[in-house]
This record gives sequence, structure tokens and C-alpha cells, in this order.
Amino acid sequence: MTMFAAKEKATSLLGQAVGFARWLGLAAAPTFALMAWISTVGSSMTMCSAASPFMSINDMALMYLLMSLFHVSPWLKLFSARSQHCNTSVAQTQGD
Repeated sequence: MTMFAAKEKATSLLGQAVGFARWLGLAAAPTFALMAWISTVGSSMTMCSAASPFMSINDMALMYLLMSLFHVSPWLKLFSARSQHCNTSVAQTQGD
């Protein structure tokens, strides 16, 4: 009996960890996008940048932008699952 309770508790903790990991994955892309925006808007001078004056984005903002693009896959999976869920039609029966 105690073995079953321990296994059930471990399964519950694993489920919570997976749920937390999903939320953390969804938080990465917007966080990096915000950091890219702050780096672009907030930087009045570029110390170690060899970028041309025609490029308005600095090195750190470019890095954050690329990181947000690399972490966008959980959002794409979420939108894909929602669109598949919305496209499924509910069969209605006539009569009731």
C-alpha cells in the first residue's frame, strides 16, 4: 500500500514538473524579445561594437532577438494545437 502511494506521489510531482517546464518554455521567447527591445531602445552608446551606423540594432539586441526566435517553438506548438482543436467539428444529432 505504501509503495503505491509513493509511486502516485512521484507521478504527481513529475506531472507538476512537466507543467512548470511547459510554462517556462513559453516564457522564454517573450522574455528574450523584451530584452532585445530594451537593448535596442535603452542603449545610447555602443562600447565594443563594430557595427555600421546604418544598422540601428546593437550586438546584444541581435543576440536576444535570435534567442527569442530559437525559443519560439513552444508557441508554435501551442498555436498549432489550438488551431487543430478549433477546426474539429462537433457532430450534432438531430432530434433532441
